[in-house]
Amino acid sequence: QEQLVESGGGLVQPGGSLTLSCAASGSITTFNYMNWYRQAPGKQRESVATIQRSGTTGYAAAVKGRFTVSRDNAKNTVYLQMTNLKPGDTADYYCMLTTTSLLNYWGKGILVTVSS
Repeated sequence: QEQLVESGGGLVQPGGSLTLSCAASGSITTFNYMNWYRQAPGKQRESVATIQRSGTTGYAAAVKGRFTVSRDNAKNTVYLQMTNLKPGDTADYYCMLTTTSLLNYWGKGILVTVSS
């Protein structure tokens, strides 16, 4: 059973930056997709960014150009660097890893609040 732990969330002012980390208990090189999702109050969970095992990345239109997903295989960690944050980015952020057999593992989530 893979364990995922997010960290790096908190309160930031509009225009500020945060970097989220998702530490996996096992090797992330075995996963096909490493994803970040977010869920704002009263809204559905939405995909934010994805990095494939090949290194290919993808982003939601709302965050493209502001967020960057990356990974460090040696540390079994996936990152989400967020810049120029807006109040609309306020949400619980979750990492989700997908195995080669399409099994998904979710972290418990971490809160990001963008407010002055």
